[in-house]
Amino acid sequence: MSDFATSLSPDALAAVQGWLSSLKSERRMSAQTLEAYARDFGQFAQFMADHLGGAPSNRELAELTVSDFRAFLARRRSQGVESRTLARQLSSLRSFYRHAEKTGLFRNPALSALRSPKLPHAVPKPLSPEKARAVAKADALATDETPRWVLARDQAVLTLLYACGLRISEALNLTTLQADATTLSITGKGNKTRLVPLLPVAREAVTAYRDLCPFALSPKEPMFRGVKGGPLNARNIQLLIARLRGALGLPETATPHALRHSFATHLLANGADLRVIQELLGHASLSTTQVYTEVNRAHLLAQYRKAHPRA
Repeated sequence: MSDFATSLSPDALAAVQGWLSSLKSERRMSAQTLEAYARDFGQFAQFMADHLGGAPSNRELAELTVSDFRAFLARRRSQGVESRTLARQLSSLRSFYRHAEKTGLFRNPALSALRSPKLPHAVPKPLSPEKARAVAKADALATDETPRWVLARDQAVLTLLYACGLRISEALNLTTLQADATTLSITGKGNKTRLVPLLPVAREAVTAYRDLCPFALSPKEPMFRGVKGGPLNARNIQLLIARLRGALGLPETATPHALRHSFATHLLANGADLRVIQELLGHASLSTTQVYTEVNRAHLLAQYRKAHPRA
């Protein structure tokens, strides 16, 4: 929130603070989502402060034109930002302006005239079962100097991503109290809670980590720890997989989230019902899950072209 202090006038700053508070209390958004909304609006506020020649007030925010909003999007595009990020930032702005109108602060009809950037049709890129297992094993970079508990921790986190289809934030927020159950109760996007079976391989990986971890693990605090004892940061796992990509010869699409894609794709390929996969992933809409049918179809076509003599 400190980024807004020099980019907005006091009344506009209060409006943004009220908006973010409402997202947290009324819509119960996660800390990660709130951080993304705040970052999006912070970039917008900084641009408008330069664009208008000073920190904008509520009155000036209300008077922004379609051209002003397009100028912001054009600047972000020139900085190499992709359409998906631009669409999310525009969604953040619309959320703020809806809140301002709802609370009687001001309204601005210009946003309704803006179209969201057209998004490319992205198909998830899963790893093969063999590659997914190799990544989850996490030992390709291990040396004699790698602490055993760190290797066990990395294996436990990556196994949870692949064996349970968790998002990285969901895995890193797990407590020992949750991990003691045979079924994980996960609260994901949109404050939606789902139940995910904790497979034996994942339970064994978590147990091995807990047995070796040198830090006291509180039942209600995140159980995965960094080398100094604090909660493990997602960036650590992202960097780990980036290094594993080189060691295992994996493409750039091999990310922590690719393990979640692999979880869903491999379930579908082995006959799991799409509705079941939807529940396991925590998707609010079946249409979100249906994208994995395209992955499966693309794989079948690729194998056909490879194997058929007339292909």
